Amino acid sequence: MNTCTLVTGAGRGIGAAVAQALAEAGHRIAVHTGSDEAAAIRVVAGLPGAGHAVVVGDLSSPEACERIFGEVVAELGDLDVLVNNAGVFEAHPVDSTTYADWQQAWRRTLDVNLLGPANLSWLMVNHLLHRTRGPAGGRLVSVGSRGAYRGEPTTPAYGASKAAMHAMTQSLAVALAPSGIFAAAVAPGFVDTDMGRPVLDGPDGDAVRAQSPFGRVAEPSEVAATVAWLATTAPEWVSGTVIDVNGASYLR
Repeated sequence: MNTCTLVTGAGRGIGAAVAQALAEAGHRIAVHTGSDEAAAIRVVAGLPGAGHAVVVGDLSSPEACERIFGEVVAELGDLDVLVNNAGVFEAHPVDSTTYADWQQAWRRTLDVNLLGPANLSWLMVNHLLHRTRGPAGGRLVSVGSRGAYRGEPTTPAYGASKAAMHAMTQSLAVALAPSGIFAAAVAPGFVDTDMGRPVLDGPDGDAVRAQSPFGRVAEPSEVAATVAWLATTAPEWVSGTVIDVNGASYLR
C-alpha cells in the first residue's frame, strides 16, 4: 500500500494515535502540528515505515492551509486521505465571560475547528478531482464530538463547531459520492489525552469517568482505530455516517 495521508493536530493525543494506526496499516503520513514541531518530529520518529513528513502551520489562516497542503503533496508526492483532527477547546461560559472574550473565543474556535477543516477539505477535493492518476477516489475523515449533540455549557463554540463539522461531512458525502470520494466522521466522548489529564486528575475526574457505564474514558487508540477503519477498509456505503465513539456515555 502507498496511501498518502495528512493527519492534522497529530503532534499528540488522538492525532498522534491516528498517525500511528494508519502508519501501521501502511500509509505514508504527513504529521501536522500547529506550532510544536518537536512533538511532530517525535511522532514521525516512532512511526513504522518510511517516507513520512512533518508540516507546521496555523489552520485558522486560509493562506497557511494552502501552504500546508502544498507542502504535503510535494513531500509525499500525492494525497489520498485527509484526517481533520486538529481543534481547540477553551472555556467561555455565557454568564461569566466578557463580550470581548466571548467574541474572541467564538472566532478562534470556529476558525480552527471548522473553517480550517473546511478549507483543507476544499483543497483536498480539488486535488483529488484534478490529479492525473486514475479516478478521483480518496477519503475525508473528520474528528467531531459528542458535544455536538449533548450540548457544551461552558464551551458552546466548541459544541457548535463540531455540530457544523458533522453537517459539513454529511453534505460533502452527498456531493462527492458521484466522484467516488468518501466522507465520514467520528464523535468521541472524553478521551485520556494530555489536554484532558488535568480534568481526569482533578476533583471532577471520577464524575467524568462515571459518564460511561464502563467507568472510564476512552484511550486515544480506541478513537484512532475507528478513524483508521474509516480511512482504510470501511465500505463506501458508510460514507456520510458519524460514528459515536463515547463508551455509551451519550446515546442518541
